[in-house]
Amino acid sequence: MGQMKKIMLPIMSAVLGMSALLSSQASAATTFKDVQANHWAKSAIESAVSKGYFKGYGNGLFKPNASVTRAEFASLISRVAKEMPLSEAGATDSFKDLEGHWSKAEVDRAVSLGFIQTKDYPNGFKPNTPITREEMAKWMSSGLMASSEEYKKAFVETKETLLPVKEAFKPGIAQAKLPYLAIAMGTNLMNGFPDGSFGMEKTTTRAESSAILLRLEGVLKKDATSFDDLNELRMVGIKKTNLELVSSLTTGKTSIADISGKRKTFRNGSGSMLFHRLIGVNVSEPKKKKSIYTSLFMTDYGQDKYKNLMLLPIFQEITILPKKQGFDVGDYKNGATDMNGSGMTILNNGLDKKYGYLTIPNIEPAQFFAKHKNGVKVWLVNYVDPKNFKGQYNMDDGSYAIIKNID
Repeated sequence: MGQMKKIMLPIMSAVLGMSALLSSQASAATTFKDVQANHWAKSAIESAVSKGYFKGYGNGLFKPNASVTRAEFASLISRVAKEMPLSEAGATDSFKDLEGHWSKAEVDRAVSLGFIQTKDYPNGFKPNTPITREEMAKWMSSGLMASSEEYKKAFVETKETLLPVKEAFKPGIAQAKLPYLAIAMGTNLMNGFPDGSFGMEKTTTRAESSAILLRLEGVLKKDATSFDDLNELRMVGIKKTNLELVSSLTTGKTSIADISGKRKTFRNGSGSMLFHRLIGVNVSEPKKKKSIYTSLFMTDYGQDKYKNLMLLPIFQEITILPKKQGFDVGDYKNGATDMNGSGMTILNNGLDKKYGYLTIPNIEPAQFFAKHKNGVKVWLVNYVDPKNFKGQYNMDDGSYAIIKNID
């Protein structure tokens, strides 16, 4: 970013002081009785307080598990982004239901900075509503886009990316929402939970918000291209693969995007498939990026196993369209043999159930296909030697993609 113009913050009202949320001055106390020495966010809380983003309640309490409202988070990000130039003339009347509310000036400023879109709240801002994680992601991503053309480009390029969270598979994430989440995850502003979910409708605690605010402070100082995970999400969105980032393989002058959505009829006439994308998980090339999708597909055991074998797991997403009565996994394997590395069943490691994606079962696959006579989207895998592998995918319309070592 270029040189940013400093903007003086408005003086906080007495009402805001009573809210026990924010202070324009750093709090004198940065330790709290209810934040134990081993609390995961202790350092973030103390740092956020010392910077004046948060302040504690009376009697030495911070209340780390209390939820954060829309008004509170708007005020927080407004203060973190104190050096951002306004993207438009300062808003003075963003929402009618903020008249007389302690947060009005800060919400107006967050709107002027581009974090909050007034059209998202046609029935009023409802400032005391706990903010959801989806809203937080959208606000922060919107602010980044208002500050940088490169983030606007990243937004466009991630409209068709894959997020490594269970919501991406069940129930699915609307394309309009996907880029906001991609920017938030790609910059490490927000991450998924241990259960594999992003938790779009979950609210956020004061402790969690402290950590997120400090990340936002850092992200605002960096260019979008400096985040490796965001670069990977952008590549998957555009090229439908991440291979050139995570391995020594390349598609050369061809492109996986050119065959994405295309049909391949099986040579044995048993059915056909639609090709979608390829995701590589780097476990054996230390000079290449570790994929953001690693935990989506590989357990620690699997990573160690294929690292020792010096192999690259490549996961492919396809839709299998059975035609033959009693279609079985052998019909797919034999029918797709002219596609090098057509893919095989992922070993049962439990991650498919955790995240909600489908793979061809090892037990009773014929019954699986019988339940999906009209087609089923599945993930398959190849384990290849990136130094020697060469594969080609040929589609019915004549389009193709070649994968080979970059050397």
